[in-house]
Amino acid sequence: MFKHLREEIDGIMARDPAARSRIEVALCYPGLHAIVLHRIAHYCWQRDWRLVGRVLSQISRSVTGIEIHPGATIGRRFFIDHGMGVVIGETAEIGDDVMLYHGVTLGGTSLNPGKRHPTLGDGVIVGAGAKVLGAITIGQGARVGANAVVVADVAPGIAVVGIPAKAVAPRDRADTQKFMPYGTPCGDIPDPVARALNGLLDQVSGLRQRVEELEAERSAAPHDVPAGEPVACGANAYGANGGANGGSHADAREAVR
Repeated sequence: MFKHLREEIDGIMARDPAARSRIEVALCYPGLHAIVLHRIAHYCWQRDWRLVGRVLSQISRSVTGIEIHPGATIGRRFFIDHGMGVVIGETAEIGDDVMLYHGVTLGGTSLNPGKRHPTLGDGVIVGAGAKVLGAITIGQGARVGANAVVVADVAPGIAVVGIPAKAVAPRDRADTQKFMPYGTPCGDIPDPVARALNGLLDQVSGLRQRVEELEAERSAAPHDVPAGEPVACGANAYGANGGANGGSHADAREAVR
């Protein structure tokens, strides 16, 4: 237990620049207190001391503001930064080196017994206020942005933001493995909705240009009378063609004479 405790403290020291000493982390970090109490509660839960485990989890909740169900499975070097308002459900599974910020919920969406909470792979970062809901999987090294709502699987090594969460970072391992504060890409965040709208606008612009070209070609073409169109007759037709027809008839009579 003490070996794992040292490992937890070293993980916090590595990921929090505000941590100045191990004794400060041991005394002042509610995330560490919550995970230590959870280890004990989970030990009791696995041995069917369910009531004892629930009582310990409630004590932890009252002291730290972090609610972790004793049935949740949590890996090594787990770090909850700030911690207030974090909720982790019974069937949640969390890998090694995972980091959560305050206000994160790993919740269930089903009333049926069995697996109903998320699974987080190794090295995942979940930003403040994010909600990860249902029996979904967040792949290894993924990043969930602050206040995102995740209701579908997230592939390894990408960052997602928004409601519902959408991928915003390319699957470039060199970039996605870097630390992202609050799980959110800082700087110019490409908006997937805006990108889709820009693609549609480009298509509309190309179609409009093509329509204009076709209209110009039609205007330049000669206007022939289509086959089968009725020809004008009567006084107007004679008036328009009378001179030419009259001259032709006179020539024909002269040739006969």
